[in-house]
Amino acid sequence: MKKPLSHYIKPLLGSKAALALPVTFLILLVSTLGIVAVTYYYSVERITAQGNTLKVSTAKQNLLNLNDAVVSTFWQPGSSATCEVADSGGQLHLEPTNNTLTICINAESELNATVYNASIGRVIYELPYTSTIDTGLYLKGDSRTIANQSGSSMAQLQIANGQQRVEIQLRYRPSITYVATGEENGRAVNNIRIYIVNLNTSDNFALFGILPLQARCQNTQLTTHSYEVSSNIHALNVTSILDGQVGGVSVPITRSSNGSVINIETVICNIAIERWIR
Repeated sequence: MKKPLSHYIKPLLGSKAALALPVTFLILLVSTLGIVAVTYYYSVERITAQGNTLKVSTAKQNLLNLNDAVVSTFWQPGSSATCEVADSGGQLHLEPTNNTLTICINAESELNATVYNASIGRVIYELPYTSTIDTGLYLKGDSRTIANQSGSSMAQLQIANGQQRVEIQLRYRPSITYVATGEENGRAVNNIRIYIVNLNTSDNFALFGILPLQARCQNTQLTTHSYEVSSNIHALNVTSILDGQVGGVSVPITRSSNGSVINIETVICNIAIERWIR
């Protein structure tokens, strides 16, 4: 006589091994899905991080290229150079009325004057990412607000924290040279020259995307102020206040028994950064 189906099912239901199989399979399935989910999450995070790193690197190179274009026109009225800022996902700000530069000179109680006070402009690339390990890094130049060494970069190209996001900031600090050139009416003559790069005639915009740009040297301007000081003056202090940051240098003064003449020459290179129409 044929046995009913329940005759065969009851032994299986009572078997621990039979119950363990589906439970083990379920545990393996859940574990596998968990591993896949975690692996996928970290893979996406890693790919995103690598993509952001690449975009930051591209943005750095964009500003380095723009600086090269600007520098190639220094002190050459009528010259121009072009570059293209690639799309790195951020926004480029050209701020011609920002970044105020004030230069003061002081020689104890005998001389105290302001020889320059105006906005000289700056360029900012606002990155679309909240942070980067390179914050505080200078790609060009350093934190000094005035350069007084031969070969020092006038450019200050820095990665910094902005008001909302991390930024790549490009601006130009003044540079100073000095030389003694003999005597005039019995006074030792000291020529001190301050070089300034001025971007305040540039276009004013904030744009995303690919941006062809042109740097054009419009002209250079030379202004001279002469001061006479006594033989008690050994040095002239030159203070540079750049966008609120203060720095300075001390310039040694050559003197005679009759005192010294100090000629302060400010040489301004007016450069316009503009959108370039091909």
